[in-house]
Amino acid sequence: MNFIIDAAVKAIKHLYQTDVEPAAISLQETRKEFEGQITIVTFPFTKFSRKGPEQTGNEIGEYLKNELKEVGEFNVIKGFLNISITDEYWIGQLYNQILPDDFAIAKPNGQKVMVEYSSPNTNKPLHLGHIRNNLLGYSVSQILAAAGYDVVKVNLVNDRGIHICKSMLAWQMFGNGETPQSSGLKGDHLVGKYYVLFDKAYKAQIEELKSEGQTEDEAKKNAPVIKEAQQMLQKWEAGDKEVIDLWKTMNEWVYAGFAETYKQLGVNFDKYYYESNTYLLGKDIIEEGLQNGVFFKKADGSVWIDLTPDGLDEKLVLRSDGTSVYMTQDLGTAQLKYNDFHMDKSIYVVGNEQDYHFKVLFLILRKLGKAGADGLFHLSYGMVDLPSGKMKSREGTVVDADDLMLEMETTAKQHTEAMGKVDVFAEDEKLQLYHTIGMGALKYFLLKVDPKKRLLFDPNESVDFQGHTGPFIQYTHARIKSVLSRADYQPNSNIEITELAGVERDLIVLLTQFPEVIGAAANEYSPAVIANYVYELAKTYNKFYHEKSILQAEDEILKQFRLQLSASSAKVISRGMNLLGIDVPERM
Repeated sequence: MNFIIDAAVKAIKHLYQTDVEPAAISLQETRKEFEGQITIVTFPFTKFSRKGPEQTGNEIGEYLKNELKEVGEFNVIKGFLNISITDEYWIGQLYNQILPDDFAIAKPNGQKVMVEYSSPNTNKPLHLGHIRNNLLGYSVSQILAAAGYDVVKVNLVNDRGIHICKSMLAWQMFGNGETPQSSGLKGDHLVGKYYVLFDKAYKAQIEELKSEGQTEDEAKKNAPVIKEAQQMLQKWEAGDKEVIDLWKTMNEWVYAGFAETYKQLGVNFDKYYYESNTYLLGKDIIEEGLQNGVFFKKADGSVWIDLTPDGLDEKLVLRSDGTSVYMTQDLGTAQLKYNDFHMDKSIYVVGNEQDYHFKVLFLILRKLGKAGADGLFHLSYGMVDLPSGKMKSREGTVVDADDLMLEMETTAKQHTEAMGKVDVFAEDEKLQLYHTIGMGALKYFLLKVDPKKRLLFDPNESVDFQGHTGPFIQYTHARIKSVLSRADYQPNSNIEITELAGVERDLIVLLTQFPEVIGAAANEYSPAVIANYVYELAKTYNKFYHEKSILQAEDEILKQFRLQLSASSAKVISRGMNLLGIDVPERM
């Protein structure tokens, strides 16, 4: 692209005695129905040439063909100059760029980036929304690392507050000493069960109070069970030993459950932060902001910031009784994380219902002049729905992450066995394969869509071996590995070939784009860029596989070349899927 742009600038200078900036040269990939790989839009140059766009395109095309050995042919369609790069150039790209082990591995760029994701509450198991969050956070971390960043993955756990006390109180009321060991339940599921039981008891008490003449709002405030939960929170904040001990015990159950889910999901973290350690942070920042006029105090003693000049509203940052609000502790936690890591960028992976909160948080940090405030980014994502409808956690109808992963493995098993290709696998190999395919289907389906978009997840559609799915790409990888295995392939850089078939050229062109695709995905914080690229690569390889014989090629040189092209495709598919957190099997 760069040398074509440079040559086009020289062409315009030579042909029309006009200097243009490189940015004025508009390049795009040539559309599939036309010959060529790179297209220059010639309409802007007609004002220099004083000729029609087609004649201008032909003149620039002739110049490029004469001046650049890499340009083989060209054609002009209306105002579009389509350039065909020589086979010699693409063959050189395969051997000099793609085949070496360091292909698409970026050098460290000296920048540190923190990605905060997962951020669960310790009163219930992880659900489908958490799955999208975890997969996005982990994949973005992988992509940024591949683009040369030093990445820190962190998890800020919401382990305190009234919602935690609700589960604790319900366990005291209804639990009879039940534990994960005695019940056989994962710890997070056990605690979640009591969160649901609290909600049922609370609703029953509200209805009872309403029948006695109280309004809905009065009943919600006066229900005995909510008052007890509030008292328990006060005891927790006062350090009451009995409450703290129960809190620690139930949280440990949840952490053990989360660890299993994270392992099954294939995500991990470098550092955990806990809200119980950070909820008092931020008060010093409020005092600092009062001193330098960023915040102001109202008559009741509460502290605010006026963001109306920025098109927002007035925002409370400290209550009149001196207690924190979420914004207080988020300011403090942002400062703590920066003190710990001094990162250049900090990415918060949080659902789009928090868009306004993060807009305000980032603006306040900038107004306070905090180091790192210009590198903050909210990776906002949409909700995930199932065909059966929206999830609701408090009513016990949550789409549980563990159940969904198990369902994915079962669905993968059914689809794989229906194809009848696993009879030669040992039992443990089959189980591993079903897990790999099921998780690949789930992850790919959730990551191929732009993070900002709400999506409908259909488990059956996601496991289709022929569609725009993870298993289709995994199957393509296994197919290539089978070909290489049957050929007993060994890399050889001394193959001399001079001509390419169209589909071979298309495959090399796609492969050369991989480093650029990683860079684009890193800049956009979007795994969808990688996911859709790998799908196109798998589709193009399958076209090559069906059109060109590999093991029965006309001669040994062509056979070895096609094996090298296959090996390169497998390498890039594997690396691309790895950036999505997806394993690719050697055989399926």
